[in-house]
Amino acid sequence: MADFANIKSEEIITVTFTLFAVIDILGSIPILISLKEKMGGVIRSSQATIASGAFMILFLFIGQSFLNLLGLDVQSFAVAGSIVIFIIGLEMILGLDFFKQDNDPRSGSVVPIAFPLIAGSGTLTTIMSLKANYFDINILIAILINCIIIFVVLKSLNWIGKALGQNGLIVVRKFFGVILLAIAVKIFSTNAHGLIK
Repeated sequence: MADFANIKSEEIITVTFTLFAVIDILGSIPILISLKEKMGGVIRSSQATIASGAFMILFLFIGQSFLNLLGLDVQSFAVAGSIVIFIIGLEMILGLDFFKQDNDPRSGSVVPIAFPLIAGSGTLTTIMSLKANYFDINILIAILINCIIIFVVLKSLNWIGKALGQNGLIVVRKFFGVILLAIAVKIFSTNAHGLIK
């Protein structure tokens, strides 16, 4: 449960930065602009933000119960998640596509924008991995901060795309890719030793 006594600014900053890197909303701008054009020039920013935030918060609080049903623990999921985060980081740095995205624009702002583009398997896996190292309240605050960022980006798609330019978007994507690799290594090293007996 969320305990306000456990609020720590250092954890909030770390988790916010981690989720920001995994969600990669800036790196997704070219995809979002393309989807916006295919959807008649309209993306419902509020709907996409609320839906993606709901997915993340839901998984934060019931993800553990879901794992229990499968007979798994957070440490095992964290190690598996760190591998996924590592691969996502490699994708961002090398420009490869290990994970295929559903680019069907017909479903609107919830699918594929909220899920799986924003709150996809990588993001949900990361949230469960972070639970092994950080308090729920700090993860919740970080999710809400990222939802604000997501809303602002969705509202400012055209302006951001022009401001950064194609080269700027590539640099941002590769920078956060390196950050993700480091985060993946940290999560793996923190949780793997408890699994090896």
